[in-house]
Amino acid sequence: MGLGMYALFAAMPIILSGILLVGIRMPAKWAMPIVFIVTALIGIFVWDMSVTRIFASTIQGVLITISVLWIIFGAILLLNTLKHSGAITTIKAGFNGISPDRRVQVVIIAWLFGSFIEGASGFGTPAAVAAPLLVAIGFPAMAAVMIGMMIQSTPVTFGAVGTPILIGVNAGLDKATISERLLAAGSNWEAYLQAITSQAAIIHAITGTLIPLLMVMMLTRFFGKHKSWTEGLSILPFAIFGGLAFTIPYAITGIFLGAEFPSIIGALVGLAIVVPAARAGFLIPKESWDFAPPSEWPVSWVGKLEVNLDAMAGKNPISLKMAWLPYLLVALILVVSRVSSDFKGLLTSLSFGLKDILGETGVSAAIQPLYLPGGILVFVALLTYFLHKMEPSEMKAAFKESSALLLSAGFVLVFTIPLVRILINSGVNGSDLASMPVTMATWVAQSVGDIYPFFASWVGALGAFIAGSNTVSNMMLAQYQFGVAEALGISTVVMVALQAVGAAAGNMIAIHNVVAASATVGLLDREGETLRKTIIPTIYYLIVSGVIGLIGMYILGTTDALM
Repeated sequence: MGLGMYALFAAMPIILSGILLVGIRMPAKWAMPIVFIVTALIGIFVWDMSVTRIFASTIQGVLITISVLWIIFGAILLLNTLKHSGAITTIKAGFNGISPDRRVQVVIIAWLFGSFIEGASGFGTPAAVAAPLLVAIGFPAMAAVMIGMMIQSTPVTFGAVGTPILIGVNAGLDKATISERLLAAGSNWEAYLQAITSQAAIIHAITGTLIPLLMVMMLTRFFGKHKSWTEGLSILPFAIFGGLAFTIPYAITGIFLGAEFPSIIGALVGLAIVVPAARAGFLIPKESWDFAPPSEWPVSWVGKLEVNLDAMAGKNPISLKMAWLPYLLVALILVVSRVSSDFKGLLTSLSFGLKDILGETGVSAAIQPLYLPGGILVFVALLTYFLHKMEPSEMKAAFKESSALLLSAGFVLVFTIPLVRILINSGVNGSDLASMPVTMATWVAQSVGDIYPFFASWVGALGAFIAGSNTVSNMMLAQYQFGVAEALGISTVVMVALQAVGAAAGNMIAIHNVVAASATVGLLDREGETLRKTIIPTIYYLIVSGVIGLIGMYILGTTDALM
């Protein structure tokens, strides 16, 4: 069997997911068990993976699922706590005070605040935090999930304080061999990694500046009264302003300071610039935009997460600063936990997991409940009980409502994440084949030849679509992208940067990310509808970054220390 046939078999789980979720609109709770079984059968009968490795990968996936559900629970619990304390009522009034225009709120809450959360925490946390917050202030659940998924693009490569670069690329490249060559060429590994960081920041900055505009245009097209693209386009000056307010400091930070803080600094600078400008009405159209009344919304827009602000009207008002304090504490603790080695060590000291599951070397998983964003979110929710002087019955209600939303999400994820681990772990097999993702990428490279730089980010997105993670995609595919660049005689720096950029974009369509984000607002069984929308910004991102890659390689003639 040739490479093309192996690539086709490797792609079957992705193709089948698309057919079931997007094509025939099957709920993920039915589609993903089917795809899991098909993936396992391909692993056993085509890749000649051992049954033990399939089971080990499944157990690994279940343990990772528990980590994801812990994050989801923390995000929902914090929101429900703020709902019952009355803080959400204050937050909604505060945003209306800045601007009642929903398009402006998207730029501030999703693009800027969401990017800050991504920079601090990563791993799907911005959607888990921003989506329920958007629902709380009056967005349809499906709109909130769509916007929440779009956050996971530009800031993701430098999310979790640079993890996709500092861990993903570091672990994905053959550091020892490349370092020897760099030293012979008068360079070093640190300079090489910084070059990759700089190129990724520049590509993201160029491509990502239009993401806020795409957010508002898709909001007005799919969720507006008139289903109009132009109602979003009418706020173009403000959306571009919001985009640049983030991407300029983001790019400068990536070029001069490294991978840890571009998303964090870009978001903080952006918020400092955009919020006062919005309050002053700068570049905002005179005619405000809002959704139709909720009574007119289609059933498919509405999730099971209910935030009845009218029921909170009798509570004593909470100041705006106190209402926002829990979210600020989340952001602060997330940042400190990622940059302070002592604090990180304290949080990671509590760890549960399995190493070399069922004797399969390399198939391991651990749960660190305090270090995961879920632990921090739960801690802040409990702290909010005291800060906002809540009644025990209110906190009990928040826990009850939050727990109820996890059951259906857990069922879907317990199949989705294990099938991902089978794909990733398929490189150890009896057929002497590369893993399924690498096999697909190899076939693409051999098929397109010299124009491969255009497809490099697409390959990175494929890895993220499968794994639901920029970091994991980089770990799987960075060395492969490096090898293709060397074979073509072009810049390995730009090629690996394109990998990182594409892997960020792929998060917008990663199935288990969509399921996780949907769970935070109680919107399950409609994942396919979300994917049909988020594929639009994903394709935009990959086309633009691909064109930038071609220009960098063949017109600007970008080179690096290894050339």
